[in-house]
Amino acid sequence: MRVHAQRAGALLGGLMFPAVSLADWTLNMTPGVTGTSNEIFSLHMIILWICVAIGVVVFGVMFWSIFAHRKSQGYKPANFHENTLVEILWTIIPFVILVVMAIPATATLVDMYDTTESDVDIKVTGYQWKWQYEYIDEDFGYFSNLSTPRDQINNRQAKGKNYLLEVDNPLIIPVGKKVRFLVTANDVIHSWWVPAFGVKKDAIPGFINETWTRVDEPGTYRGQCTELCGKDHGFMPVVVKAVPQEEYDTWVAEQKVAAEKERELTQKDWTMAELMERGEKAYQTACAACHQADGSGAPPAFPALKGSKIAIEDMAAHIDIVVNGKSGTAMQAFGNQLSEVDLAAVITYERNAWGNNTGEMVTPKEIFDYKNEQ
Repeated sequence: MRVHAQRAGALLGGLMFPAVSLADWTLNMTPGVTGTSNEIFSLHMIILWICVAIGVVVFGVMFWSIFAHRKSQGYKPANFHENTLVEILWTIIPFVILVVMAIPATATLVDMYDTTESDVDIKVTGYQWKWQYEYIDEDFGYFSNLSTPRDQINNRQAKGKNYLLEVDNPLIIPVGKKVRFLVTANDVIHSWWVPAFGVKKDAIPGFINETWTRVDEPGTYRGQCTELCGKDHGFMPVVVKAVPQEEYDTWVAEQKVAAEKERELTQKDWTMAELMERGEKAYQTACAACHQADGSGAPPAFPALKGSKIAIEDMAAHIDIVVNGKSGTAMQAFGNQLSEVDLAAVITYERNAWGNNTGEMVTPKEIFDYKNEQ
């Protein structure tokens, strides 16, 4: 009842104060922050005004003819069948207009597809429903997941400023450098889109598409997956942070050190408490969207883990389904998405959370050995 009252109040307010309600309403595109996006905007405006001019001329002549030669003024319709000159003109003139439009459009397209001489190469892989960024020349990578709280999504909290457009790990790129993106997907077709860059490229399993950008202004730029890729398609944002070169170099060095430490963690002797703490974080990021935060699932598509046989009985089957997924279902293979540490932690967490309490734990070394045996 309260929700209906709020909607009625918003509708009434919009009707009483239309100028305020439509303050941000706009019909036109917005200029971006890259040379390519500004070229696209300029091209859009050129084509728009050409269309406006054509419309004014065509409809102007038509309405003038209707008004000036109306029957009440004594005019009678002419009786003719063809006019060679007119037919030639209405063929040549549109052709010339199309050529004039094609010249800047072709130049813009050629520039958009020129991915040569890049300074930074980043592989972008779409997953349901997250992005993986791999810095090809730097030998490290990470996943970028939606960070909007589930309480906001489920209307238990007020929506934040960047609702559904915020992530835990944004893509970091240097300002003023040409960045080439190699875009692909792991499962279904996605589409990587940042409107401020003028970049939108399909991510297709088994194919690698190329695109590029050069950002001249530091800042945070947001986009989304623009290909319907499943039930959580709307929860797959893109966030890119452009930083000065010195800050980028420092960040890259930190990421390399962190990646090396992560690899070393495979050999560490983990305690149950440590695995449970890390496993809870990994579960909330990778699993909770489908199996729910309390492990209750959403049957039949997403079975419950709380009290399930897979989570409290067969350890080998549990490891196998998390690492390799299950064909024909929505259960993804997380073997290449999560590190050995996170895989071990999330399996340990699932076997000991929500009252499962098996007392069993899986170590990163066991996951590492299991993957090598396959």
